[in-house]
Amino acid sequence: MNMKDIRTYFRNSFKNFLNALYLKSLRSAIVEQKLSQLYLELEKIVPDISEQYSCFKLDSEYLVTNVRGMHSFQISLTNEAISMTNKTPLTIVDIGDSSGTHIQYINGIHKNIKCLSVNLDMTAVNKIKAKGLEAIFSRAEDLHNHSITADIFLSFEMLEHLTDPIRFLHQLSEKTSCQYFVVTIPFIRKSRVALHHIRQNIRMDKSAENTHIFELSPDDWKLIFKHSGWDIASEKIYYQYPRKNILWFMKYFWRSSDYEGFYGAILKRDNTWSNLYKDW
Repeated sequence: MNMKDIRTYFRNSFKNFLNALYLKSLRSAIVEQKLSQLYLELEKIVPDISEQYSCFKLDSEYLVTNVRGMHSFQISLTNEAISMTNKTPLTIVDIGDSSGTHIQYINGIHKNIKCLSVNLDMTAVNKIKAKGLEAIFSRAEDLHNHSITADIFLSFEMLEHLTDPIRFLHQLSEKTSCQYFVVTIPFIRKSRVALHHIRQNIRMDKSAENTHIFELSPDDWKLIFKHSGWDIASEKIYYQYPRKNILWFMKYFWRSSDYEGFYGAILKRDNTWSNLYKDW
């Protein structure tokens, strides 16, 4: 074995070792945050999530565990929001839905809920309709123009893709009758403008689906929520690593290679602060 082969061997071995740590980190985090039971329930409802996204396939145990863990967190927030409404039947609208998976989860867990998906990617809309679910083609920012009546809006990892999230949030607060809005966003400790392809000088066509514009800290998002006509009814952070065992050190790897976790909030309409701003 020559020196080049030796370097390749050790590089691949380290990569495999690190991938195993990421997977173990996720599994430990799911258990620690008491999402295991819901994880298994969602797995039974939708066994295959490999086609979750339009731009890539979930083709490894790590990717499936990563996304299913995030789904468990998102659906736990959705279940909490549903319990807050005390209303039957309910209408839930998932803004930025890429495959209809969350709607399938909701229909599998709850009764008497009407669901609608929204996306500006026609491939995603067609994929959802092919499952027998309702979906419309629309920009998130134009949703208020569709006269949709919703009790709960959902938006999972979507706000960071918008060019104007403040106006979007305000329009939903002022021009729809929705009372609750469940959002999840990448957990960032220090706010930044993302636009990673420009930072890295990667000159290629981009779409809203694969471009993050604003990646903000929870404190900054909370200011924007209040300014836009919402208050925080509940909030949580989902970490992709356990904080109570030896794998806590994986937070540094997650922070540098992906996201440490995801911030989630259940917003309730409240124009206390938005009414003070006179130039909407």
